[in-house]
Amino acid sequence: MRFEEVPCESTMLCADKIEMKALINFYLNEASKEDKDKLYSAARHIRDVNDGPRVFLRGLIEFSSFCRNDCFYCGLCSTNRNAVRYRMSAQEILETIEEGYKLGFRSFVLQSGEDPYYFSGRLTEIVSESKRQFPNIAVTLSVGVLDPVLYLELFRAGADRFLLRHETADENHFAKLHDASQHFSLRKESLESMKQIGYQIGAGFMVGSPFQNVDTLTEDFLFLRSLAPHMVGMGPFRPHQDTIFSRFPQGSAEDTLVLTALCRLMLPKVMLPVTTALASCDIKYRTDAFRAGANVMMPCLTPQKYRDSYAIYDGKLSSLSEAAENVVQIKAQILTEGLRAEMSRGDHFDFRD
Repeated sequence: MRFEEVPCESTMLCADKIEMKALINFYLNEASKEDKDKLYSAARHIRDVNDGPRVFLRGLIEFSSFCRNDCFYCGLCSTNRNAVRYRMSAQEILETIEEGYKLGFRSFVLQSGEDPYYFSGRLTEIVSESKRQFPNIAVTLSVGVLDPVLYLELFRAGADRFLLRHETADENHFAKLHDASQHFSLRKESLESMKQIGYQIGAGFMVGSPFQNVDTLTEDFLFLRSLAPHMVGMGPFRPHQDTIFSRFPQGSAEDTLVLTALCRLMLPKVMLPVTTALASCDIKYRTDAFRAGANVMMPCLTPQKYRDSYAIYDGKLSSLSEAAENVVQIKAQILTEGLRAEMSRGDHFDFRD
């Protein structure tokens, strides 16, 4: 099926399953360069109309490489005995936030493996103290599936956002990527629960993950449309040498750009990051992602002594233009794309005063 016109928001919102599949298949497998260029142009236009030509910067702190799960694609999986494990103390985390604050960041992402060590009040205290010391910052958590009571506790402590990639909305596909203790339904319920609590929520998936196809991608888009998250993270699958998927091919950066643009058209106000996984394929893809409608970047604030140990895939960038200490260079690069870097809280459109 050929699409003579770039799909608009109403097309994406009204498409049934068959139509959504045809749309995704066309742009991934049949579209010409001209077709894709028109798609990217439309996505840029929608971004700029809704939020202006700007990129929101968030400081990323990867505070623990411990994880209780065995996700088959992740270098931090519990069964990987070669993984280097570390935990940052509360003091280290707060000092890192302070360093980022001095650099101008007002939005911070605290990310880790699913580490129970922090779930018995430690993370709650860290969030609470960070908001006490820096009342005007936004705190985003990306720490996995938790007990619903803990979501509420962390929200009350001051957490503003929660990122939880659903990875795939197809339960059978999900089972091929994770150990038996994990289910897509748990992630779905967690995301819906957090949205009801009042979080700005983020979902997302890997592009080109093992066993992914147009059918599973269709389920992803239908799920995202129904959930209407405030942020969607999409990066290409990148294998890790110590996982069972080490010999699987890397996900396509170009497919990631296509799906980023389609997501922008479907959810015009969504926050769409340029993921580190995409930039790790080739730094030029960061620029391409901005041209496809992305509007968030998360430079790494993780202390240097820990950066290489947070190895969720091989070849992960964490220095130079991915490092928060080079924020002046990052802002200059963004400016060359006709965009301006925004270092405020960077709330989703629906959460601004």
